[in-house]
Amino acid sequence: MIFKKLKDRYFFTGVIFTLIFAIILLRVATLMIVNGESYREQAENRIIKSIRLPAPRGEIRDRYGRLLAGSRPSYTVQIMKSQVVDEEINNVALKLINIFEANGDQYEDEFPIILDENGKFHFTFDMALDEWKERVDLVGVDTGLEAYQILMERYGLEGNLSNLDGALAVQAELHRQFETVPVSVKTWKFTQEALKEQWFQSYYMQEYDLTAEEAFNRLREKNYRIPEDFSAEEARKIMIIREQLKKKGYLQFQPVKIANDVSWETVVQIEEDIFELPGVNIAVEPIRYYPEGNAAAHILGQLGKISQEHEIEKYINQLDYDPSDIIGKNGVEHKFEDFLKGTDGSQKVVVDSRGRLIDVLEKIDPIPGNTLYLTIDINLQKKAEESMANVLKAIQRGEVYETEWGTNKMMGTAGVMNNATSGSVVVTDVKTGDLLALANYPDYDPNLFATGISSADWQSLHPENERDPLAPRPLLNIALSTAIQPGSTYKMLVGLAAIEEGLDPHYKILDRGFIKIGGHSFGNWLWNQGRGQTMGWQGLHEAIEDSNNYYFYSLGTGYDYGIGRWLPVPLNVNTFIDYSHRFGLNERTGIEIDVPRERSGGVPSIEAKSATIKALLERNLKRLMKPEDFDETVEKPSTEKINEMIDKIISWTAENPGRGDIYLRLKDFGFSEDKASIYADLIKYSYFNQARWSIADTMNFSIGQGEHAYTPIQMTNYMAILANGGHRYRVSLLDKIQDFQGNTILKDEPDLIERIEMKDYKNLDEVNYGMHLVTTTGTARGYFNKFPIKVAGKTGTAQRSGKIPPVDEVAYLKKHMGAFGVSEQAVNYQMEVIKAEDPENPRIHDDVYLMREAIKQLNPRIKNADLDQFKENYDNYAWFTGFAPYENPEIAISVLIFQGGSGGYGAPIFREVVAEYMGLNLKEDGSEMMMQSRLTQ
Repeated sequence: MIFKKLKDRYFFTGVIFTLIFAIILLRVATLMIVNGESYREQAENRIIKSIRLPAPRGEIRDRYGRLLAGSRPSYTVQIMKSQVVDEEINNVALKLINIFEANGDQYEDEFPIILDENGKFHFTFDMALDEWKERVDLVGVDTGLEAYQILMERYGLEGNLSNLDGALAVQAELHRQFETVPVSVKTWKFTQEALKEQWFQSYYMQEYDLTAEEAFNRLREKNYRIPEDFSAEEARKIMIIREQLKKKGYLQFQPVKIANDVSWETVVQIEEDIFELPGVNIAVEPIRYYPEGNAAAHILGQLGKISQEHEIEKYINQLDYDPSDIIGKNGVEHKFEDFLKGTDGSQKVVVDSRGRLIDVLEKIDPIPGNTLYLTIDINLQKKAEESMANVLKAIQRGEVYETEWGTNKMMGTAGVMNNATSGSVVVTDVKTGDLLALANYPDYDPNLFATGISSADWQSLHPENERDPLAPRPLLNIALSTAIQPGSTYKMLVGLAAIEEGLDPHYKILDRGFIKIGGHSFGNWLWNQGRGQTMGWQGLHEAIEDSNNYYFYSLGTGYDYGIGRWLPVPLNVNTFIDYSHRFGLNERTGIEIDVPRERSGGVPSIEAKSATIKALLERNLKRLMKPEDFDETVEKPSTEKINEMIDKIISWTAENPGRGDIYLRLKDFGFSEDKASIYADLIKYSYFNQARWSIADTMNFSIGQGEHAYTPIQMTNYMAILANGGHRYRVSLLDKIQDFQGNTILKDEPDLIERIEMKDYKNLDEVNYGMHLVTTTGTARGYFNKFPIKVAGKTGTAQRSGKIPPVDEVAYLKKHMGAFGVSEQAVNYQMEVIKAEDPENPRIHDDVYLMREAIKQLNPRIKNADLDQFKENYDNYAWFTGFAPYENPEIAISVLIFQGGSGGYGAPIFREVVAEYMGLNLKEDGSEMMMQSRLTQ
C-alpha cells in the first residue's frame, strides 16, 4: 500500500511541498526568534541613501592660462529629511542655528517673516518692496504700472506700455537705468507681491491679507505645531530650517542644504554634538572663487540662486538642475553656463541611524565643467582698472596724476570735476577683434555672489542716489550698456567720408570763429572759450589735430563758410550716415555677453528723429489731455476716444500743418477754444517743427553731438577699423574651451565680418595721421610728450545737459520754498487739492510730482527750470579713443569718463594701458627681450 502511495505522483508532490514549507517555517523561526534581535538592530541602524555629488564648475582663465575663476572645497551643512523625526526636528533646528550664529556663519534663511528689535513681525517681501520704493522715491505707488509710468517720465524714456512687446522694450531700458525694477510687465505686479502670494499658496493660505504676525502664529500652531515652550525668536529659527525641509517636498532621501562654506569651528562643533543632531552631516562641496577679486568682474559676471520664473523653467524643469544649484546670472558665467556646468555624480552609502558612514556601495564621480580660456590679458585688465580708478580720484580732487610716462594736472578751466565717479576702458586687438581688456569703474567683487549674496552686501552695490542716472553703479557694465554721443571722436569718420567723396585732404577752410544759422550760433571751441580766437586756414590733418568744429561744420553741410561757397565736392548728411553704418556704429559688436545685452547704439537719421518726436508727443498728449478739455456743448469723450484723437494728431507729423490749421482741427474734435489754442501751440512749435531734419541737426551731427549714441565697445571697434585698413571684425572674448582632460572642444577663430567698402583705403592713412598729430602737437600733446611709443588718438567731449537730482527731492524743494515764493503749509494744502481733483492720475502717489505741481499752481510765474535752479549742473562726458603703435597698430582703445568734462582727461589712462601692453612697465627680470621685440615691430 505504501509503495502504491509513493508511486502516486500526487502524493509525492504533496510530500515535497510539505518539506519545503517546513524548511521555510524553520528558517523564519530562526530569523525571528533565534537571531531576531540582531537583525532588528541592523535594520534600525543601517540606512542606504543616495547622495548627490555636485560637480566642480569649470574654470575660467585668461589668454595666458592665468586663473580668473576656479573652485575651492568648502564645508556644507546638510540635513537628511528622512532621518529626523518630528519630535526631534525643533531641537535640531534650534541647535544648528545657534551654532551658526555663534561662529558668525551665514545660513540659508528664506523664511519670509522676521521679528524686529521691538518684537514686531514683518514680511520680508513688504520690507524689500518698501525699501526699493523709498530708495527710488516711489513711496505710495500702488502698482507696477504706475511705477513704470513715473520712472519713464522721470528719465525721459519712450515706449508703449499697452502691449507686451512695448513693455518689454521699456523694461530693458529701465534695467539700464537701474540694476533691477522689481515689476512683472506681464501682470504689472511688483515681484515681491507675487512672491508673497506664492508663499501663501504654498501653505494653502488663501487669505492674502493676513498680517505677518497672524501668518506666523498660524504656521506655528497649525502647520509646525511648535510648543509654547519656545520663544517667538526660537520658533522663527526652527521655522527657518523647517521651511528649507518643506521645499524639498517628497524627496526624502535628498539632503537639504542648510549652510554653505561654514567655518572649521562649526564643523568641529557639529561633529562633537552629532548624537544630538540626528540626520545632520557635513559634506565637502566645491565653491566658486575668483582669485583676482574685483578684476574683470563685468566680464566674468556673477552667480546666483535659481529664483526667477524663467530660470526655474529652464534650469530645473528642462535641464534637471537641483533647486539649490547656483547658476551664472550674467557675463561669461551666464553666457557659457552650459559649458561651465559639470555633470553631477552620486554616491550610494550605508549609514547608521545617527547618520554615520558605514559603507560605500556605489560611487559615480562628478565630471568637472569645461575650462574657458578668454582672450583677455588679466595684467592689462588690472592696469586699465587701476589707471581708471587713480585718474578719477585725481580729477575729483584736481590733483596731479603722475607716472613714469607723464605728469599731468587733472584740473582745467572748468575746475574740479567732483562728479567724475564712473568710467570705462575697452581694449581690443585690431588684427583679430579679440577683447584684451574691458574695465568699468566702479566695480564689485564677484566672490560676494559665490554662494548667494547677503542683503547687506547687495545694498552696498546700489547707488547712494538712485534718482541720478549717472550716479556710480558698481553692477553697471558701462562698456556695453551706456550709449552716448561720441563728441569730437566722430570727426575722423566725417573727414574720411569727405575725402572718399573726392575732397582733397589738403583743401583748407578758413575758421572765422562761428557760423550763424537762423537765431543760433555754431562756434568753434576756441572761439567759444571767450577769447574770440580762431584757428585760421586748416586742412583735414590740422582740423583733426586741433579738433576744429568750424571745419567739420563745413564738411557736414557741404558748404565752405570761410569763403561763402559750396565745397568742391557735394556732401550731405546721408553720406556720413552711410559711413557710420559701414563702421558698424548702428550694430552690436558681437561680444559674447548677452546679459546685460549689448546695446546696438544708434546712428541719427531723419526717420529716427521723426519717430522720437512722435513718441514724445504721444506720451505728452496722453498725460495732458482730459475730458474736461472739451467744450461744454459736446459729450465728454472716453479715454479710448481721446487716445484715438491723439493717434490722429500724431499722423499729422509728416504733413506738418500750420498752427491755425491745427487749431481748427482740434476745434472740430470738440476741444474748448482755450485748450485748442494751448494744444495747437504745443503740437506745432514744440513737436512738429522739431520733427524735420534741419541744418542745425546736420551741424551737431558733423561734430558727434545731437542724436548720436554709441557704447565704448562700439567706439573701440570703430578705432580698430581705422587702424587695420578697414577690416571689421566681430569682437570676441572667447579663445578656446577645453574639457577637464585638456582636450580642446572648441576654438574660436577671428571672425572677419567684412572689409568695409572704400574707394581708396589709403584715405585711412590721412585721418590716422591727423590722430597722430593730436598726440604730438594737438589737443592731447601734453599727455604724451614723455611717451616713447608713437600713438594715434582723439579727444572728445559729449554734451550732458540737465541738473543732478538730489537724493531727497522733497527736502530740496522744502529748503528753497522761500525762493519759490510759497510756504510749506500752503504747498501741503495744495497737494491735497491736486489729489482730490484728479484721483485717477497715477502720479498723485509721487510726492515729488505733487509738490512741484503745487508750487507751480501757487506761484504761476514759477517754471520747472526755476524749481531746478539750485541744483548742480551735470558735467560733460569725456572721451579719449585711438590706437597704438601709430605706425604698426596692434591695439585699439576707448576711454569714457562720466562727467569728466574734458576729453584729454582720458589720455593718461590710454597712455598707461599702451605702456602696459608694450611691456614698458616690465622690470629687469630677464623680460627685456619681450619689451624690445614689441618696440621694434
